[in-house]
Amino acid sequence: MGDIKVITSDFVNLQISTSKDDISFGEKRFPKDLTISDFKAKLELMTGGNCQTMQLEAYNKDNKLIASLNDNNQVLGFYPLEDGTRLHVIDDFQLRNEFDSANVAKFELSADEYAKRGDSVRTFLLKNKMGKYNEEYQKNKEQQEMEEKTMAENIKVGSRCKVTVTNAPTRLGTVMYSGPVEGLTGYWIGIKYDEPVGKHDGIVKGKRYFQCPDKYGALVKPNCILVGDFPEDDYDLNEEL
Repeated sequence: MGDIKVITSDFVNLQISTSKDDISFGEKRFPKDLTISDFKAKLELMTGGNCQTMQLEAYNKDNKLIASLNDNNQVLGFYPLEDGTRLHVIDDFQLRNEFDSANVAKFELSADEYAKRGDSVRTFLLKNKMGKYNEEYQKNKEQQEMEEKTMAENIKVGSRCKVTVTNAPTRLGTVMYSGPVEGLTGYWIGIKYDEPVGKHDGIVKGKRYFQCPDKYGALVKPNCILVGDFPEDDYDLNEEL
């Protein structure tokens, strides 16, 4: 008899979360032969974290830590990552602040004065051709933003929808908002769930984006949304069991 070979997929679908925001990203597909170093570079583009300083932790569907991805020379396939695994990015996200020009206002320096600072994040980025000072990064970032914007514009306020987020049951709701959110990157969809399984009442970081009862509202990425004729379930909260 010949040797038995186990055939597995060359790709893995991961849910990305960060230590900065309480938000939900859709699943992303990554090749298993991608080195952790190159993987971090992709996550820098996605999250605004710094690939030089970020730490990566993997959690299973029961939200238990299964691995820390510390070896930059290792490949994704080395770690016990299955489809649906949540990959948590831990960082202080200085790059994201730099992209948003937050540091300029914070230090209250002119553009010329800030550029002369040898210890600034901008100097580090320029020297290493990272972030927005990397042409490929900027091109990919702009393309992703355009695709996400188009997707968001096609999701109309008032539409019924199904929301699918990894590590959470599929939920039904109504689209209440579509567009950018202050303090967050990209485009977002505001949802009023049919049940109190959300996180807020439409107010995010002190700003109201839509109106709904408390714990019915949530913000999710456009690729988590499926618009359709989904009738609202009649939840009788007073029904005796």
